[in-house]
Amino acid sequence: MPATPDASSGPPDDGVRHERSRSPLSRRVHETRADIERQVQAQVQATRAQLDATNEKIRQRTGRNLIFAILIGLVGGALLLFSLIFIKEIFMVFAAAIAGFTSFEFATALRRAGLRVPRVALAVVAVALVPAAYYLHASGEWLVAIAGLLLLWIWRAAETISPAHRVGGGALLRDLVASALAILYVPFLACFSVLMAAEPGGQWWLLATLILVVAVDTGAYAAGLSFGKHPMAPTISPKKTWEGFAGAAAAALIAGVVLSVFMLNAPWWFGLIMGALILIAATAGDLVESLIKRDIGIKDMSSWLPGHGGFLDRLDSILPSVAIGYVLYVVFAPLFG
Repeated sequence: MPATPDASSGPPDDGVRHERSRSPLSRRVHETRADIERQVQAQVQATRAQLDATNEKIRQRTGRNLIFAILIGLVGGALLLFSLIFIKEIFMVFAAAIAGFTSFEFATALRRAGLRVPRVALAVVAVALVPAAYYLHASGEWLVAIAGLLLLWIWRAAETISPAHRVGGGALLRDLVASALAILYVPFLACFSVLMAAEPGGQWWLLATLILVVAVDTGAYAAGLSFGKHPMAPTISPKKTWEGFAGAAAAALIAGVVLSVFMLNAPWWFGLIMGALILIAATAGDLVESLIKRDIGIKDMSSWLPGHGGFLDRLDSILPSVAIGYVLYVVFAPLFG
């Protein structure tokens, strides 16, 4: 009786036959390629883990998600740059949207402190201020701001008719003062950027102002993260240090000179003046917003912008800076031609 062939001694399958048919050189190349792929994969995983760990350290140190912060900053900066250089009307739409969202956000945050500012009315006033500043200039901005303040006061007073929103005279007075603060602090200051953009050549002064604010923020961020040891205002902003301020000062002065000479066609010494003033304005704006958040009892104005917090958390340095930039434009632009 013939022996039954054992399965193990049967013909090799295609994979084994293909492997045996390879020459030693071919097998060596295949093994080398597999080793390279494993090494690359391991390196990618190690690099990703290192980036995640670094980002987590930065988040713990500064309270920011660095990746999201950079992405949002790049997108916003590209849109701003395009609108200012090519179509100013797009910048007006961009500014109106930002002013409206930021005003609504600020009014919402104030409610946590027991201050009721009409949010919808404030957002409407903020949006209306932008075309008024662009087409009617400073006088138009003032007129709409005053009319908007009256609207907010009437709106808030009318709300007290409802039993759900009825408050005493002292609480109502605080709400009315908070409404005035909300208009002046957010949309009124923001519209100085629109005033600059509307002027001949003003877009370059606005860009220079914004670049200086970025330089201040970046210099403070890098120097504070690397060398920060001595708190600048520990009760207001514990993470702000004197080392960071020194880095911001260096960045602002250097950027000011470069922008003055190559963008504004102004003397180099004007860059020192502009850099110093924007440094003070941006730092003060950051501290003021930190003080407001401290009094309200919140960390961020909102969570609408990943890595940044809220809109006002990104505009805190810009709001007073654009006001300074507009004053500098009015005073010095005619001198430099």
